[in-house]
Amino acid sequence: MSGGGPGGSEEAARARRRRFAEEARAERPDLVLLCLLIAAEADPALDEAGMDAVEIELDALAGQLPFAPEGGPTAWARNVGELLGRRLGFGGVPADYRRLGSSLLHEVVRRRRGLPILLSVVWTEVARRAGAPVYGVALPGRYVVGFGDPRGAHVLADPFAGGRLLTEADATELVAGAGVALEAPMLLPADPLETVARILNNIRAWAQARPEHGPVGLWAVELALLLPSHPARLRHDRAQALVNCGRFLEGAAELEEYARVVEAVDAATAETVRGRAAEVRALLN
Repeated sequence: MSGGGPGGSEEAARARRRRFAEEARAERPDLVLLCLLIAAEADPALDEAGMDAVEIELDALAGQLPFAPEGGPTAWARNVGELLGRRLGFGGVPADYRRLGSSLLHEVVRRRRGLPILLSVVWTEVARRAGAPVYGVALPGRYVVGFGDPRGAHVLADPFAGGRLLTEADATELVAGAGVALEAPMLLPADPLETVARILNNIRAWAQARPEHGPVGLWAVELALLLPSHPARLRHDRAQALVNCGRFLEGAAELEEYARVVEAVDAATAETVRGRAAEVRALLN
Protein backbone atom coordinates (compact mmCIF):
# COMPACT_ATOMS: atom_id res chain seq x y z
CA MET A 1 0.00 0.00 0.00
CA SER A 2 1.26 3.44 -0.91
CA GLY A 3 1.35 6.29 1.59
CA GLY A 4 1.69 8.84 -1.19
CA GLY A 5 -0.67 10.26 -3.77
CA PRO A 6 -3.11 8.76 -6.23
CA GLY A 7 -1.94 5.54 -7.78
CA GLY A 8 -1.62 4.80 -11.49
CA SER A 9 -1.56 7.30 -14.35
CA GLU A 10 -2.67 10.90 -14.09
CA GLU A 11 -5.55 10.08 -16.44
CA ALA A 12 -6.71 7.24 -14.19
CA ALA A 13 -6.45 9.50 -11.14
CA ARG A 14 -8.56 12.18 -12.82
CA ALA A 15 -11.16 9.60 -13.84
CA ARG A 16 -11.30 8.30 -10.28
CA ARG A 17 -11.82 11.81 -8.93
CA ARG A 18 -14.63 12.43 -11.45
CA ARG A 19 -16.30 9.22 -10.40
CA PHE A 20 -16.03 10.18 -6.74
CA ALA A 21 -17.57 13.60 -7.40
CA GLU A 22 -20.40 12.10 -9.47
CA GLU A 23 -21.23 9.47 -6.85
CA ALA A 24 -21.18 12.08 -4.09
CA ARG A 25 -23.84 13.98 -6.03
CA ALA A 26 -26.02 10.97 -6.77
CA GLU A 27 -29.54 10.89 -5.37
CA ARG A 28 -28.52 7.98 -3.15
CA PRO A 29 -24.73 7.96 -2.79
CA ASP A 30 -23.19 4.50 -2.58
CA LEU A 31 -21.20 4.58 0.68
CA VAL A 32 -19.18 1.47 -0.15
CA LEU A 33 -18.15 2.80 -3.56
CA LEU A 34 -17.13 6.15 -2.08
CA CYS A 35 -15.06 4.38 0.59
CA LEU A 36 -13.37 2.24 -2.06
CA LEU A 37 -12.57 5.29 -4.20
CA ILE A 38 -10.96 6.84 -1.13
CA ALA A 39 -8.95 3.67 -0.64
CA ALA A 40 -7.84 3.69 -4.28
CA GLU A 41 -6.20 7.08 -3.71
CA ALA A 42 -3.86 5.44 -1.21
CA ASP A 43 -3.43 2.03 -2.81
CA PRO A 44 -2.40 1.89 -6.49
CA ALA A 45 -3.15 -1.85 -6.54
CA LEU A 46 -6.85 -1.35 -5.83
CA ASP A 47 -8.36 -1.55 -9.30
CA GLU A 48 -11.91 -2.26 -10.45
CA ALA A 49 -11.47 -5.99 -9.87
CA GLY A 50 -10.26 -5.31 -6.34
CA MET A 51 -13.28 -3.13 -5.63
CA ASP A 52 -15.59 -5.82 -6.98
CA ALA A 53 -13.87 -8.35 -4.71
CA VAL A 54 -14.76 -6.26 -1.64
CA GLU A 55 -18.40 -6.07 -2.74
CA ILE A 56 -18.44 -9.84 -3.29
CA GLU A 57 -16.96 -10.43 0.16
CA LEU A 58 -19.61 -8.22 1.79
CA ASP A 59 -22.30 -10.17 -0.05
CA ALA A 60 -20.75 -13.46 1.08
CA LEU A 61 -20.69 -12.35 4.70
CA ALA A 62 -24.33 -11.28 4.49
CA GLY A 63 -25.17 -14.74 3.19
CA GLN A 64 -23.96 -16.24 6.46
CA LEU A 65 -26.55 -14.37 8.51
CA PRO A 66 -29.95 -15.91 9.32
CA PHE A 67 -32.92 -14.41 7.50
CA ALA A 68 -35.35 -12.35 9.62
CA PRO A 69 -34.29 -13.66 13.05
CA GLU A 70 -36.89 -13.67 15.81
CA GLY A 71 -36.29 -11.04 18.46
CA GLY A 72 -36.29 -7.84 16.40
CA PRO A 73 -33.43 -5.33 16.48
CA THR A 74 -31.66 -7.02 19.38
CA ALA A 75 -31.60 -10.35 17.55
CA TRP A 76 -30.19 -8.69 14.45
CA ALA A 77 -27.50 -6.92 16.48
CA ARG A 78 -26.54 -10.13 18.29
CA ASN A 79 -26.42 -12.20 15.10
CA VAL A 80 -24.27 -9.67 13.23
CA GLY A 81 -21.98 -9.32 16.24
CA GLU A 82 -21.70 -13.10 16.58
CA LEU A 83 -20.68 -13.46 12.94
CA LEU A 84 -18.43 -10.46 12.42
CA GLY A 85 -17.14 -9.84 15.91
CA ARG A 86 -16.82 -13.23 17.56
CA ARG A 87 -16.51 -15.71 14.69
CA LEU A 88 -14.55 -13.62 12.20
CA GLY A 89 -12.71 -11.29 14.56
CA PHE A 90 -13.68 -7.90 13.13
CA GLY A 91 -12.85 -5.26 15.73
CA GLY A 92 -10.28 -2.72 16.77
CA VAL A 93 -7.60 -1.85 19.29
CA PRO A 94 -5.88 1.50 20.03
CA ALA A 95 -2.93 0.57 17.78
CA ASP A 96 -5.27 0.60 14.78
CA TYR A 97 -5.43 4.40 15.02
CA ARG A 98 -1.77 4.49 13.99
CA ARG A 99 -2.39 2.73 10.64
CA LEU A 100 -3.59 4.46 7.48
CA GLY A 101 -5.03 1.09 6.43
CA SER A 102 -7.50 1.34 9.31
CA SER A 103 -9.32 4.02 7.28
CA LEU A 104 -9.28 2.11 3.97
CA LEU A 105 -12.25 -0.18 3.43
CA HIS A 106 -10.50 -2.90 1.43
CA GLU A 107 -7.78 -3.16 4.08
CA VAL A 108 -10.35 -3.31 6.88
CA VAL A 109 -12.21 -6.13 5.12
CA ARG A 110 -8.93 -7.97 4.52
CA ARG A 111 -7.37 -7.51 7.96
CA ARG A 112 -10.66 -7.42 9.90
CA ARG A 113 -9.23 -4.51 11.87
CA GLY A 114 -9.93 -0.81 11.58
CA LEU A 115 -11.26 2.40 13.02
CA PRO A 116 -14.81 2.45 14.44
CA ILE A 117 -16.24 4.25 11.43
CA LEU A 118 -14.88 1.79 8.85
CA LEU A 119 -15.88 -1.21 10.96
CA SER A 120 -19.34 0.34 11.19
CA VAL A 121 -19.46 0.59 7.40
CA VAL A 122 -18.74 -3.16 7.24
CA TRP A 123 -21.39 -3.88 9.91
CA THR A 124 -24.09 -1.80 8.23
CA GLU A 125 -23.38 -3.03 4.71
CA VAL A 126 -23.31 -6.71 5.68
CA ALA A 127 -26.46 -6.36 7.78
CA ARG A 128 -28.25 -4.31 5.12
CA ARG A 129 -27.54 -6.93 2.49
CA ALA A 130 -29.09 -9.52 4.81
CA GLY A 131 -32.26 -7.45 5.19
CA ALA A 132 -31.64 -5.91 8.62
CA PRO A 133 -33.05 -2.51 9.61
CA VAL A 134 -29.60 -1.01 10.17
CA TYR A 135 -27.92 2.39 9.99
CA GLY A 136 -24.75 4.17 11.03
CA VAL A 137 -24.75 6.42 14.09
CA ALA A 138 -22.16 9.21 14.13
CA LEU A 139 -21.76 9.73 17.85
CA PRO A 140 -19.14 12.33 18.80
CA GLY A 141 -15.96 10.42 19.50
CA ARG A 142 -17.21 7.00 18.37
CA TYR A 143 -19.08 5.89 15.28
CA VAL A 144 -21.45 2.99 16.08
CA VAL A 145 -24.32 1.08 14.47
CA GLY A 146 -28.04 1.16 15.15
CA PHE A 147 -30.58 -1.61 14.51
CA GLY A 148 -34.34 -1.05 14.39
CA ASP A 149 -36.30 2.19 14.30
CA PRO A 150 -34.06 5.16 15.15
CA ARG A 151 -37.11 7.04 16.48
CA GLY A 152 -38.59 4.03 18.21
CA ALA A 153 -37.41 0.58 19.33
CA HIS A 154 -33.74 0.26 18.50
CA VAL A 155 -30.46 -1.05 19.85
CA LEU A 156 -26.91 0.22 19.41
CA ALA A 157 -23.82 -1.92 18.81
CA ASP A 158 -20.13 -0.97 18.89
CA PRO A 159 -18.22 -2.73 16.07
CA PHE A 160 -14.87 -1.49 17.42
CA ALA A 161 -15.59 -3.60 20.51
CA GLY A 162 -16.57 -6.61 18.41
CA GLY A 163 -20.26 -5.69 18.30
CA ARG A 164 -20.87 -5.13 22.01
CA LEU A 165 -24.42 -3.97 22.62
CA LEU A 166 -24.61 -0.50 24.14
CA THR A 167 -26.99 0.69 26.81
CA GLU A 168 -28.01 4.34 27.00
CA ALA A 169 -25.50 4.71 29.82
CA ASP A 170 -22.78 3.28 27.56
CA ALA A 171 -23.65 5.75 24.79
CA THR A 172 -23.68 8.60 27.29
CA GLU A 173 -20.21 7.59 28.49
CA LEU A 174 -18.87 7.38 24.93
CA VAL A 175 -19.93 10.90 24.00
CA ALA A 176 -18.82 12.24 27.38
CA GLY A 177 -15.32 11.18 26.37
CA ALA A 178 -15.62 13.69 23.53
CA GLY A 179 -16.65 16.39 25.98
CA VAL A 180 -20.35 16.57 25.10
CA ALA A 181 -23.67 15.37 26.50
CA LEU A 182 -25.77 12.77 24.69
CA GLU A 183 -28.72 14.27 22.84
CA ALA A 184 -31.48 12.51 20.87
CA PRO A 185 -30.45 13.87 17.42
CA MET A 186 -27.06 12.21 17.83
CA LEU A 187 -28.79 8.81 17.64
CA LEU A 188 -30.39 9.42 14.24
CA PRO A 189 -29.01 7.74 11.08
CA ALA A 190 -25.82 9.30 9.77
CA ASP A 191 -25.88 10.80 6.30
CA PRO A 192 -23.56 8.87 3.92
CA LEU A 193 -21.75 12.03 2.83
CA GLU A 194 -21.23 13.10 6.43
CA THR A 195 -19.73 9.66 7.01
CA VAL A 196 -17.39 10.10 4.03
CA ALA A 197 -16.35 13.55 5.28
CA ARG A 198 -15.59 12.08 8.70
CA ILE A 199 -13.45 9.33 7.16
CA LEU A 200 -11.50 11.93 5.19
CA ASN A 201 -11.04 14.02 8.33
CA ASN A 202 -9.58 10.97 10.06
CA ILE A 203 -7.14 10.45 7.21
CA ARG A 204 -6.12 14.10 7.27
CA ALA A 205 -5.54 13.90 11.03
CA TRP A 206 -3.39 10.80 10.51
CA ALA A 207 -1.30 12.60 7.88
CA GLN A 208 -0.95 15.82 9.90
CA ALA A 209 0.65 13.84 12.69
CA ARG A 210 3.18 12.44 10.19
CA PRO A 211 4.77 15.23 8.10
CA GLU A 212 6.48 12.68 5.86
CA HIS A 213 3.02 11.70 4.59
CA GLY A 214 2.03 15.15 3.36
CA PRO A 215 0.69 13.82 0.02
CA VAL A 216 -1.87 11.74 1.92
CA GLY A 217 -3.22 14.84 3.64
CA LEU A 218 -3.37 16.61 0.28
CA TRP A 219 -5.45 14.00 -1.52
CA ALA A 220 -7.72 13.66 1.50
CA VAL A 221 -8.54 17.37 1.53
CA GLU A 222 -8.93 17.41 -2.25
CA LEU A 223 -11.50 14.61 -2.07
CA ALA A 224 -13.32 16.48 0.71
CA LEU A 225 -13.51 19.49 -1.61
CA LEU A 226 -15.33 17.31 -4.16
CA LEU A 227 -18.20 16.70 -1.75
CA PRO A 228 -21.25 18.83 -2.62
CA SER A 229 -21.20 20.53 0.78
CA HIS A 230 -17.99 21.48 2.57
CA PRO A 231 -16.70 24.36 4.70
CA ALA A 232 -14.86 27.18 2.95
CA ARG A 233 -12.02 26.59 5.42
CA LEU A 234 -11.07 23.51 3.37
CA ARG A 235 -9.52 25.82 0.78
CA HIS A 236 -7.16 27.09 3.46
CA ASP A 237 -6.43 23.50 4.52
CA ARG A 238 -5.63 22.55 0.92
CA ALA A 239 -3.24 25.49 0.71
CA GLN A 240 -1.44 24.32 3.84
CA ALA A 241 -1.29 20.76 2.50
CA LEU A 242 0.30 22.05 -0.72
CA VAL A 243 2.89 23.96 1.32
CA ASN A 244 3.58 20.83 3.38
CA CYS A 245 4.33 19.01 0.13
CA GLY A 246 6.77 21.73 -0.95
CA ARG A 247 4.41 23.09 -3.64
CA PHE A 248 4.83 26.68 -2.45
CA LEU A 249 3.62 28.54 -5.54
CA GLU A 250 0.37 26.56 -5.66
CA GLY A 251 -0.06 26.88 -1.91
CA ALA A 252 0.37 30.66 -2.02
CA ALA A 253 -2.13 30.97 -4.88
CA GLU A 254 -4.66 28.91 -2.94
CA LEU A 255 -4.17 31.08 0.15
CA GLU A 256 -4.79 34.20 -1.91
CA GLU A 257 -7.95 32.69 -3.36
CA TYR A 258 -9.18 31.78 0.12
CA ALA A 259 -8.48 35.34 1.26
CA ARG A 260 -10.58 36.64 -1.63
CA VAL A 261 -13.48 34.36 -0.63
CA VAL A 262 -13.51 35.35 3.06
CA GLU A 263 -12.75 39.05 2.64
CA ALA A 264 -16.42 40.05 2.39
CA VAL A 265 -17.25 38.53 5.77
CA ASP A 266 -13.94 38.75 7.64
CA ALA A 267 -11.51 41.35 6.35
CA ALA A 268 -9.05 40.80 9.22
CA THR A 269 -8.74 37.10 8.50
CA ALA A 270 -8.31 37.82 4.79
CA GLU A 271 -5.43 40.17 5.55
CA THR A 272 -3.77 37.59 7.80
CA VAL A 273 -4.09 34.93 5.10
CA ARG A 274 -2.59 37.24 2.48
CA GLY A 275 0.33 37.80 4.83
CA ARG A 276 0.78 34.05 5.06
CA ALA A 277 0.66 33.78 1.26
CA ALA A 278 3.46 36.33 1.03
CA GLU A 279 5.53 34.31 3.52
CA VAL A 280 5.02 31.19 1.43
CA ARG A 281 6.03 32.96 -1.78
CA ALA A 282 9.18 34.13 -0.01
CA LEU A 283 10.17 30.50 0.44
CA LEU A 284 10.71 30.35 -3.32
CA ASN A 285 13.53 32.93 -3.18
